Amino acid sequence: MTRSLEKLTDALLLAAKHAGADAADAIAVEGIATAIDIRAGALEQAERSEGVELGLRVLIGRRQACVSVSDTSAATLQAVAERAVAMAREAPEDPYAGLADPSQLARGWDMAALDLCDLTPEASAAALEADARRAEAAAMAVAGITQVEASASQSRRQIHMAASNGFSGGYARSSRSLSAVAFTGSGTGMERDWAAEGRIHAADLPSAEEIGALAAHRALERVGARKPKTGAYPVLYDERISSGLIGHLLGAINGATIARGSGWLRDALGQQILPGGLSVIEDPHRPRISGSRMFDGEGLPTTRRAIVQDGVLMGWVLDLATGRKLGMASTANAARGTSAPPSPGTSNIDLTQGSKSRADLLADMGTGLLVTSLIGSSINPTTGDYSRGASGFWVENGQIAFAVNECTIAGNLRDMLLRMTPANDARLHMSTRVPSLLVEGLTLAGA
Repeated sequence: MTRSLEKLTDALLLAAKHAGADAADAIAVEGIATAIDIRAGALEQAERSEGVELGLRVLIGRRQACVSVSDTSAATLQAVAERAVAMAREAPEDPYAGLADPSQLARGWDMAALDLCDLTPEASAAALEADARRAEAAAMAVAGITQVEASASQSRRQIHMAASNGFSGGYARSSRSLSAVAFTGSGTGMERDWAAEGRIHAADLPSAEEIGALAAHRALERVGARKPKTGAYPVLYDERISSGLIGHLLGAINGATIARGSGWLRDALGQQILPGGLSVIEDPHRPRISGSRMFDGEGLPTTRRAIVQDGVLMGWVLDLATGRKLGMASTANAARGTSAPPSPGTSNIDLTQGSKSRADLLADMGTGLLVTSLIGSSINPTTGDYSRGASGFWVENGQIAFAVNECTIAGNLRDMLLRMTPANDARLHMSTRVPSLLVEGLTLAGA
């Protein structure tokens, strides 16, 4: 199918040229996906989607427009190209819009080395339902669990991109996932928690029984949850949610944010933003990992780089347009969909792991909060002021004392990042590998 997608992108580029475009790029995506949901022992939903979606960006000088379509007929492709060119002629000029110079383009990549697509036969809907029911049964077998919701899904996508500057490349991706949500108690005493896993290759997925049992175990730990004390305490972000803190950092150094002159790290280039010894590494070339890619959404070659090195911010996350606006080279971080121009985004991210386990950090914190779930968000993108609803466990003398809910954590992200200590429990199969993080001196609003 990759070859037919290549033909579609070539047809779009030719149609754009005939319609009067000075330059253009195109993307074709073909996908299949199946999802099964089980609730309270019954099949609640079964979904199947299949289709092809095309996206075209045309440029008239420094004016650009994007269109997307799912009809692949020759007449439609020509009409879409003409419409895109007409839109571009009316668009405002963007002095930073434009394709990559041919000398910048990726060449000679080995996509097979990334192993991004499971080539085994597609699982049937019946097989996915069986997986979900096995997860449900494992959770329901645990005493105290009253209800379970389980889901299983798989997808496979073929993608091809091409541009009038000579770039042409494509790849395939697959995914297989399984999740369970377990409930215990009733009424106002009801508690819930979850477990979920996803992999590129079905053979790498943990068993349904493991996932269901873990969801049940986590839900039972939530029994008797109450509000914690109000005050200033250390907070340990569990590995399940700790990547959000690094996500806030990455959002603040995104080229689109920096080019607008906003963001709470807009003046931090070359400055220390993490404790010494900690680095944030982007590595787009990890095999069998969902975020891996050999080229970005503008055809530039991707490479491993240190975004933060030994605590110091080394650079922004840039595509071509934001790089031009800032007078810098693209960092090959363009992400591209079918309906909008490229924009900056990261792929696989690693935060330096620590030398201690999560249990060691709990012992170090003494009294404080272990957070396993975050609810809602109030983050000032300009100042980094941070406030989020949370639930988890209260810790006394380094030991979990009781479950906690209905509390708020507040602080400032710039200060929080400088006061964090990582554990050594990041899961190696994740695209974003961030361990549990202990952050000192946050304000808790509880009882």
